[in-house]
Amino acid sequence: MQEILGRLKPVIAMAHLPALPGTPRYDEQGGMKFIVDWVKRDVQHLVEGGVDAVLFCNEDDRPYALRVGDEIVAAMAHVVTECRPKNRPFGVDLMWDPHAALAAAAATGASFIREVMTGVYESDMGLWSPDAAALFRYRKSIGASNVQMFMNITPEFASALGTRSIAARARSAAVSSLADALLIAGPMAGAEPDLSWLEEAKQAAGDQVPVLLNTGARPDNIARYLAVADGVIVGSALKVDGRTWNPVDPERLRRFMSAVDAVRKKHGG
Repeated sequence: MQEILGRLKPVIAMAHLPALPGTPRYDEQGGMKFIVDWVKRDVQHLVEGGVDAVLFCNEDDRPYALRVGDEIVAAMAHVVTECRPKNRPFGVDLMWDPHAALAAAAATGASFIREVMTGVYESDMGLWSPDAAALFRYRKSIGASNVQMFMNITPEFASALGTRSIAARARSAAVSSLADALLIAGPMAGAEPDLSWLEEAKQAAGDQVPVLLNTGARPDNIARYLAVADGVIVGSALKVDGRTWNPVDPERLRRFMSAVDAVRKKHGG
């Protein structure tokens, strides 16, 4: 991960797309131009604010689907191509379809994807049972082995079925499912996970695979989380009024990065 992101305790910032074509909240009048203009502005603020990477996500395609249509993959690829930062690595997240995310990542030159790739869950979308074996074979078949796989093992809007601990899920995702990074999320976007979840995953993964905070980061709690986590993915805390679907607020971004920089100095980064 340091080879891709270039520093200790990296900040991956969300570029949340407005609703894409075919989804309930899509703005037909504004069309794709509205989406591209919105995302370009957010990405510009994020890069100028000093984040280490950008993660494009179809966050407003509510209600979410476990499989997305061809129109979503095409629209995402178009937006990422138009808006990708020129001097930062970037990733793709298509909720909640890892094959679609990987296809868009391969087409646009993304460095990583963020998805749920292992386990079985009951969720807002119904029974959720991803297939890591099929996904990794698909990655090989399309020549995208350079795209790193960031695996969320405590997904939002869902509860794991079975009795395995977070430590057991982290260990098996890292070893058996070949994760490049493990992500720990709270129950929904912007919500904090229990710090003990990160501690459990980090202890299980050891130094083999980095563990990142996936939701809930704020200036007032980031020091506590980065004392354990190897990095952070942040979205809602950087938005106007702290709301996930609002534009990026440069002042909120400045305060968050100042808090992260203070943590990095303590850790020698």
